[in-house]
Order: sequence, then structure tokens, then C-alpha cells
Amino acid sequence: MITLYGFPRTRATRISWLLEELDLDYDYQLINFNTLQHRSPDYLALNPGGKVPAVRVEGQLITESGAIVTFLADKYAEKGFIPAAGTLARVAHDQWSYFALSELEQPLWTQGKHKFALPKEQRVAEIFPTAEWEFQRALRLFSQGLGDQPYILGSDFQAVDVLLGHTLLWGLSFKQPIEQSNLQAYIERCKARPALQRAQAREKALLESLS
Repeated sequence: MITLYGFPRTRATRISWLLEELDLDYDYQLINFNTLQHRSPDYLALNPGGKVPAVRVEGQLITESGAIVTFLADKYAEKGFIPAAGTLARVAHDQWSYFALSELEQPLWTQGKHKFALPKEQRVAEIFPTAEWEFQRALRLFSQGLGDQPYILGSDFQAVDVLLGHTLLWGLSFKQPIEQSNLQAYIERCKARPALQRAQAREKALLESLS
């Protein structure tokens, strides 16, 4: 059994989304951010970074959403969500995965850190215009790379689209404009995927269980 440690509407959604795409059973262990459980001694003993997501597979704990996504897609390669290692298709997959994490997500997380994540004395309001500009630059690159394709590698949804799609959804939640028509259509295709809808429904139920 795969155990996912996470909290709704965080990067953990990437993992529950992919697990649903892979049609795998998993145990979602809620790490309650509202009570600062991610900073508790018990969770820090499990994951010293104090972040989510983390997954336990065959007794091994794995952190960092990009690494988890790639590992799961590789482990269940027969499901068809990642190209074979050593192929040009795979390097394109990895290229866009790293882009999602280092270019597309980075300015959003910069905003998040300076809005709520960092201690108040470390927050710098002047960073927001630069972060917004960086996100728009990344959107233009993404739009150019996507072109007229349904998904970033072509006609088939792949694991990398979880990273890219989730980050665009994050961008919308951060009220960032996404004006490129092909990215708007890409978002709608991602939102329509039953696996994402199942993952979101599970998150909603978890949040309701806290009230």
C-alpha cells in the first residue's frame, strides 16, 4: 500500500491526482496544517523538511513532488504515463518537469512565501511585481512549447502534465492572469480529467472531516 502524507490544496494534490490516474490504492494520511501538525516532532521525525507531499512506498519515504511523480510513473510504466528512459520523448518529459518546478512554479511560490509561509519579519512586499512578471514570462514559454497540442508531449496526457496542470491551477488560485488561449484550453482539459476530480473530491472530504 502506498501512503501519501499531505494536506488539501497543496503540492500533495499532484500526487493524489497521479495516483488516481494510475488507478492505484493509497492511504491518504492527513497532515493538518491548521494545527501545525507538519511542524510537530512526530512529523519532523518522519520528514525533517516538515513539508508535504511525502509518500511511503515499500518502506521507503520519498519527498519532493517532482521526484515522487517521476518515480510513480516509472514504477508503473505499464500504465503509459511516462516515456521510456533514454529516449528523446523522455528527455522532453524531464525538461518540462524541471521547467514546471523551477520556472513556472517558482514565482508563484515566491508570492506564497512572502504572503503567508515565511515569518512576517522575513516577508518582502516589494517582491510581488517581480514574481508576477516572472510568472508571465514562464507562461509565454509554456504556451510556445505547447502550441496546438492537447498536452505538452502531444496527444496523450503524461505525468509531466500533472506538474504543469497543477501549477496553472495554482496560478489561478493566486489570481494570476493566464491569457494564452492554448493554456486556457489546456487548463480546461486538465480540470475535466476524472482522476483530478476524484482527487479533489477526496480532499474535500478530508477537509470536511476537520470541521
